[in-house]
Amino acid sequence: MDAAVAPQPSFLSRERSIASPTFNRWLVPPAALAVHLCIGMAYGFSVFWLPLSRIVGGAAPKECPADMGFFQTIVATNCDWKISMLGWTFTLFFVLLGSSAAIFGHWLETAGPRKAGLAAAFCWCGGLLISALGVYLHQIWMLWLGSGVIGGVGLGLGYISPVSTLIKWFPDRRGLATGLAIMGFGGGAMIGAPLADRLMGYFATPTSPGVWQTFVALAGIYFIFMVSGSLGYRVPADGWAPKGWTPPAPAANAMVTHRHVHLDVAWKTPQFWLLWGVLCLNVSAGIGVLGMASPMLQEVFGGKLIGLDLGFDALNADQKKQIAAIAAGFTGLLSLCNIGGRIGWASASDAFGRKVTYAIFFVLGLALYAAAPFAAKGGLVFLFVLLFAVIITMYGGGFATIPAYLADIFGTHYVGAIHGRLLTAWSTAGVLGPVLVNYIREYQLSIGVPREAAYNQTMYVLASLLLAGLVCNLLVRPVAEKYYMTDEEVAAEKKTSIAAVKQEEEETHADFEDFLEEGLEPHDPVPSVALRAAPRLSPVLILSWLAVGIPLAWGVSITLLKAMALFK
Repeated sequence: MDAAVAPQPSFLSRERSIASPTFNRWLVPPAALAVHLCIGMAYGFSVFWLPLSRIVGGAAPKECPADMGFFQTIVATNCDWKISMLGWTFTLFFVLLGSSAAIFGHWLETAGPRKAGLAAAFCWCGGLLISALGVYLHQIWMLWLGSGVIGGVGLGLGYISPVSTLIKWFPDRRGLATGLAIMGFGGGAMIGAPLADRLMGYFATPTSPGVWQTFVALAGIYFIFMVSGSLGYRVPADGWAPKGWTPPAPAANAMVTHRHVHLDVAWKTPQFWLLWGVLCLNVSAGIGVLGMASPMLQEVFGGKLIGLDLGFDALNADQKKQIAAIAAGFTGLLSLCNIGGRIGWASASDAFGRKVTYAIFFVLGLALYAAAPFAAKGGLVFLFVLLFAVIITMYGGGFATIPAYLADIFGTHYVGAIHGRLLTAWSTAGVLGPVLVNYIREYQLSIGVPREAAYNQTMYVLASLLLAGLVCNLLVRPVAEKYYMTDEEVAAEKKTSIAAVKQEEEETHADFEDFLEEGLEPHDPVPSVALRAAPRLSPVLILSWLAVGIPLAWGVSITLLKAMALFK
């Protein structure tokens, strides 16, 4: 009798996505960008708030009766939604992003990035379709459920799906690799917001602002990009390393491990919670500013933005429109800085080390926040803008650097799942940062502080958050020996033999001996294939980068044009 033939793994399984020996690793970053540029539209959803708040009443929104209860309001079809109600969609985005990343992170490591990416595509694009139906039927709860909850799960899955894969493909440039992908999340709104604005203009009618049709169109466009990107994911075979690259010996950098900590153990370590605090405090400070960037610039400088020595309250309607346009340019500039920081600081962390990079974020950020009130008091618009431009580069850089920091501390085997759990810090910061900025401002105004000075105390509070983050970062140490997985545990997790695990370790040590024979010392910089040799060009590689590069360039150009209003 013939021996039973083992069933072939499914096309979407992790086993089927293991790359061939000739696969070009530079095909993975554009695949990740294709997914992140789509889900990054979450940052640009505010483009829909005004049109959605005027569906029933048109130019003059029709308010719901004051005595109407909450549950009646969310199903009412004869009055308009308040922007404050629509804003709950934004809150749900980031609460569900962090929680779903934490819940599904372990599943992702076993299912593989291809399956997780496709799940993200169905959730994000399916959520847009449910939202379109909710807008058509004028049911705001469907918007919350569709984009906020289901779409939020898609955000979490899409955000973390390429992280561990990129780190494994680029052990020589972890920061660069994760920065390239996570840059897309910061840049998604630069493409999605102007695209949505144009689509609404195309679909608009005298009786409809064109929002539900725009949701449907975006769902179709994003689905194509996200499925293409997800199917482009490949994972390296166990033991793979870039040709010519040698990992540094443990003695070369004690903060970088070549061993692995299990997911169920990692979150119980002091290092996990210190890094949770590092991310939460860095993001809380930055996200609070991003959420209030436009009104902050207008209220702090008022007429000075257009050459008038008048406060914000003294301006007429036309003058307020002028400074609002300039403030929109400020917001666009911060978006560019957010993107630039993700790739720039993450790449720099490969040279500086993750701990030093975060120390720079906190020390420099603390000084910049403390200097902002003095720039505001002196009417120094250019300096004020420059201060926050640098601050937001570090906000973006914090997101892009943290996956590599986790890989350094906990190893690469569970880094995607560990990163998923750490993103609950983002969910917390998404509430903490805006609440601090908004409520401190309201309190300052309520006690008679002038608008131009209402943000001064806020800046000092945000600086104190960064000081606390600096302390957390300085306390991070290498993981204790007891937390590392044994060879037997690694073999069981990788479904291989203990001998294979030991052979991989021996080859690593042997490679390091060769590294020393070349005349280098353990503290010397590690040669980087990514820097020494360009990727092999092929039509597929060129088309892959063009597919994500052209839309990104279009979004950047539009944002730059808006930002020019700041310097006229």
